[in-house]
Amino acid sequence: MLDLAGTVGTAGLMVFITSALTIYLDISRGAKLALSAIMGLWIGVCAAAAAAGVVATSRPFPLIGIFVALPLAAVAIATAWPAARKAMLSIPMQAMIGLNVGRVLAVFFLLLAAEGRLAGPFPYFAAGGDIITGIVALPMMRLAAMPSAERTGTIMAWNLFGIADLVLAIALGVTSAEGSPLQVFHTAPGSEAMQQLPWSFVPTVLVPLWLILHAIIWAQLRRRGQSS
Repeated sequence: MLDLAGTVGTAGLMVFITSALTIYLDISRGAKLALSAIMGLWIGVCAAAAAAGVVATSRPFPLIGIFVALPLAAVAIATAWPAARKAMLSIPMQAMIGLNVGRVLAVFFLLLAAEGRLAGPFPYFAAGGDIITGIVALPMMRLAAMPSAERTGTIMAWNLFGIADLVLAIALGVTSAEGSPLQVFHTAPGSEAMQQLPWSFVPTVLVPLWLILHAIIWAQLRRRGQSS
């Protein structure tokens, strides 16, 4: 039952975030269709890799790191083109902040821990940070509509907290993975559930998307601060 709820939750978040990005990006209709196809293909690749056990492979290093890094690298490369940078910066900040509200679904991590499918510090730190980020995103959306130096600093603090939460979750997930050469926490089953469907969509798809959104928010806030 928990896996069914997780499938609905992760699928809903992926569809919602993907749809929002394609709607708000200031690009041509053809480019939006191409971006949607690429994102859909990536989700399919992540699903196939998890089903085949590739995501869970930890030797010679945790391969899940590749799935986190590739989307980030692709976006970083895309920023070399002025048109791509302009399109990313065209996304309304309120919308990007609002897309973080879905992180409250990290309560599922606590439910998985209660079932004994996650252990160690990972589920508690990851869930706590995500839930705080998601709840606080609501007032941050209102602040984003009121540009001022003070409000910009508040949003920046929230943004940095959200980034730190995701980085910490990735680090704890890798260092809790059973059999990983980077394993530090040896409380079985560690982060094993996050390597299997549907929960593997969180580190392979959702975390990179949220990190990208945080990076764009940071760039917009920096530009807003320079304008002030």
